[in-house]
Amino acid sequence: MLIYMTISYQPKGVCSRKIEATIEDGIIKDVRFSGGCSGNTQGVAALCKGRKVNEVIPLLQNIKCGFRGTSCPAQLALALKQALSEE
Repeated sequence: MLIYMTISYQPKGVCSRKIEATIEDGIIKDVRFSGGCSGNTQGVAALCKGRKVNEVIPLLQNIKCGFRGTSCPAQLALALKQALSEE
């Protein structure tokens, strides 16, 4: 059975205002950040494409941005965790 979902997440404590992702059968098909550091968020999105959600979460979840206790990649990990819990 094909499982397809699109998530929309409002990150907290970072510059990006919104994270959207498309997941199909546990594989990340697309990630889009609104706001944030354009080059960095595009890079993170490109590196996540085609990878398993469960593979990406531990890679991103503890990344910090400067003095902040979180980052756009860490917020993406939270969004993906939330999506898994809603599945």
